[in-house]
Amino acid sequence: MIGPTHFGGTPFGRNAAELSIGQKLKQISWGLVLLLIMIASVGLAMLYSAANGNIDPWMSRQGARLIIGLGLMTVVALTDLRFWLRWAYAFYAFAFLLLVYVEIAGEIGMGAQRWIDFRFFQLQPSEIMKVALVVALARYFHRLDLEDIRRHLPLPLVPPLMLVMMPAGLVLVQPDLGTAGMLILIGGVMFFAAGVRMWKFILIGAAGLAALPIGWGFMHDYQRQRVLTFLNPESDPLGSGYHIMQSKIAFGSGGVLGKGFLMGTQSHLNFLPERQTDFIFTMLAEELGMVGGITLLCLYALVLLYGFMIALRSRNQFGRLLAFGITSSMFFYVFINMAMVMGLIPVVGVPLPLISYGGTSMLSLLMGFGLVQAVNVNRDLRLGQHGQGDEG
Repeated sequence: MIGPTHFGGTPFGRNAAELSIGQKLKQISWGLVLLLIMIASVGLAMLYSAANGNIDPWMSRQGARLIIGLGLMTVVALTDLRFWLRWAYAFYAFAFLLLVYVEIAGEIGMGAQRWIDFRFFQLQPSEIMKVALVVALARYFHRLDLEDIRRHLPLPLVPPLMLVMMPAGLVLVQPDLGTAGMLILIGGVMFFAAGVRMWKFILIGAAGLAALPIGWGFMHDYQRQRVLTFLNPESDPLGSGYHIMQSKIAFGSGGVLGKGFLMGTQSHLNFLPERQTDFIFTMLAEELGMVGGITLLCLYALVLLYGFMIALRSRNQFGRLLAFGITSSMFFYVFINMAMVMGLIPVVGVPLPLISYGGTSMLSLLMGFGLVQAVNVNRDLRLGQHGQGDEG
């Protein structure tokens, strides 16, 4: 049973900034760390299966990234929360400059310009921006009073809207509609958590629906085809509808218990596309069945529960928004990927957290949960609007 006692307690009369490294390590939610490792282990097993029982080329690299990511998560967790509050905008600016660099000299792959090639590692700046955006918005809303946010005047909401729309626009140009949509969703949930009134969301949503015909004209041909395929995949089963049709066949053939580990026919006979990335959950469902899929969903649900509980326990607004935003972004990842491969929404190319093969996505997610852990370690720290600590 998960409850407040699982998160430990800060020694009375001392804030986390005064604790030793050993004391801070005790404040880390190790149950959450274990859950993340369990999910990542499922991912490593699926990558082993995707390579037909070989650790190369995917499992070995992903395993190394997991070790690095866990180290990064621990370092971030032990960092004073006031450091992230103080450098939030600088972190955002760094991520934004990386996005600008991608537009100028980024690597082109699969028809999109999304990566920076460092020879030994390919960096996808849009994944870093997902974390940086949460940190920057948490910083901005931390310094505002609730009345400033809820008043009818829209001026206080213009700067955070710009923080969301500028990187979303750059990502959309790459083109990466899925990640641009993720940035907007993350921004929306941060606005909601900060206390923005619901009528403003309804107004923006209505404006977005009204702009759909205009947006349709600006979409690339393949993006429009994805939407049409979603509406009627059987119209071109050997062409644009091939991927989602094969995904549905694999899902259905898995049944309750699955065909067995390494025994998936749709994936191992190369009918299933991108089985190591976007469609890895389909391969899991084929081999481990409904039981395996539900087990993975339960692990994700426990991670989300831990994250939201940490957010609720934080005594400072910055920590609450930070933990809520990072945890919500993981929820969007899971929901969109699973809905996509089951044909419930158009294919948008969003990876499954800690399961899909990808270095930057894994490292950025583990860094994000390092920030969640930092919120937990610093949960009793009170912060002024400009970041001053207060133990009172």
